[in-house]
Amino acid sequence: IETKTITPETVVGEVQGLKNKGYRFVTMTCLDLDENTCEILYHFDKNLQLVHLRMTGIAKGSSIPSVSPQLFAAFLVENEIRDQYGLCFDGLVLDFGGTLYLEDDVRRTPFCKYTITEKTSAEG
Repeated sequence: IETKTITPETVVGEVQGLKNKGYRFVTMTCLDLDENTCEILYHFDKNLQLVHLRMTGIAKGSSIPSVSPQLFAAFLVENEIRDQYGLCFDGLVLDFGGTLYLEDDVRRTPFCKYTITEKTSAEG
């Protein structure tokens, strides 16, 4: 098993390179590391050999490039990660806007250790 560290700036190129080499996109995994950061793992397979791309230190609430233009199936798990962890993906081919699994009025990302709140007019 091979694991390569990537960044938001290199993710699209790395994913395209694996696709060009015949690797199959399996899925992505998001890990809630602490109050401020997450990690994403991109999982690929070719002839039963796994390759993982690891993006660490992603600030919660930040946006990273979507790989769905290169791998259409990634749109589903990217939307799921947005719903569950609050990370956004720039350039999603189908963007559910945080409502793939969650209702519009849900203000908490279930697998994340923080809560989104709205200020009322009384709070200023």
